[in-house]
Order: sequence, then structure tokens, then C-alpha cells
Amino acid sequence: QVQLVESGGGLVQAGGSLSVACSASRSIFILRLSTMGWYRQAPGKQRELVATITSRGSTNVADSVNGRFAISRDNVKNMVSLQMNNLKPEDTAVYYCNLKTAGGLEYWGQGTQVTVSS
Repeated sequence: QVQLVESGGGLVQAGGSLSVACSASRSIFILRLSTMGWYRQAPGKQRELVATITSRGSTNVADSVNGRFAISRDNVKNMVSLQMNNLKPEDTAVYYCNLKTAGGLEYWGQGTQVTVSS
């Protein structure tokens, strides 16, 4: 079992910046081939991909945030972070940390709220 603990988020005005971080509670051996990332879910909408990063550092970033958000990963600390710049009101959502192991298991964090005021 892997536990994902998120931190960060909060309230910011449009154009501002926030970051969120996620720490995974298992050993490097277990996580070394995993893909970690962030998804978000706004009220009344489906959960959507924001960005993912493989253990080798390959990233996949949603078009809606490309150029504004940056995902990074620390394989020693078992952490993934999302730096969010030039935030827009439509970025308001609960942001969820996600981990997919090489064996096909998937885990989710509890979610952290990001609110962008106009």
C-alpha cells in the first residue's frame, strides 16, 4: 500500500503562483519505475489530467496548463511537485496526486484545494 500526502495549494489572485507537493510513503525500490502526477477536478466536472512525470523525468502536460505549470520529481525523497504560475480562475479545482506503479497499481492522494480569484 502506498500513501500519498499532499501539501500546498490555497487561495491566490489571478495571475499569481502557487505550488503543490506530494510525498509517497514507500521505498524508492517500490516507486522507482512509477509514474507520478497531478489531476484536478472542478465542481461539476470530471477529473482531468494536469501533468505526469515518469521516473526518468519524461513529462506529459495538459494543453490547458502547458507553459504555465511545471511538474518536477525527486526520486530520492519520493516527491512530486507542481509549480503553477499565471493562474487563472478556471484553474480552480481540487488537485489530486496520483501514482501508477509499473505493475499497474494506482493510488490517489486526498486532494488539496486550489482557488484562483478573479
